[in-house]
Amino acid sequence: QVQLVESGGGLVQAGGSLRLSCSASGLAFGDYMGWFRQAPGKEREFVAAISWSGVLTYYADSVKGRFTISRDNAKNTVYLQMNSLKPEDTAVYYCNSNPYRGGSTWNPGNYWGQGTQVTVSS
Repeated sequence: QVQLVESGGGLVQAGGSLRLSCSASGLAFGDYMGWFRQAPGKEREFVAAISWSGVLTYYADSVKGRFTISRDNAKNTVYLQMNSLKPEDTAVYYCNSNPYRGGSTWNPGNYWGQGTQVTVSS
């Protein structure tokens, strides 16, 4: 069974931190793993991606320096540490398997989690 399950979302004040986790099963744990988010009324957008070794990481400009993606291959889990949160970070965050680079952007791969809500109050 191919499955991605996110956890760790919630309500936090601006300036606070949250850590999202994504547990993968079956073929869902890819060489590259990524996070995307979708705010109300907006399109889903790329947030971060990480290579299998964890050496290569990529971030959207809007989160660079505040968010950190990491992974534990022994646990089939990828994380997103979010610090210095802003109200504009409010969105549903989705874990994604095998995102791929297309020019200057990242495109989603095959599998999605169900999403976890992050709400940042001002």
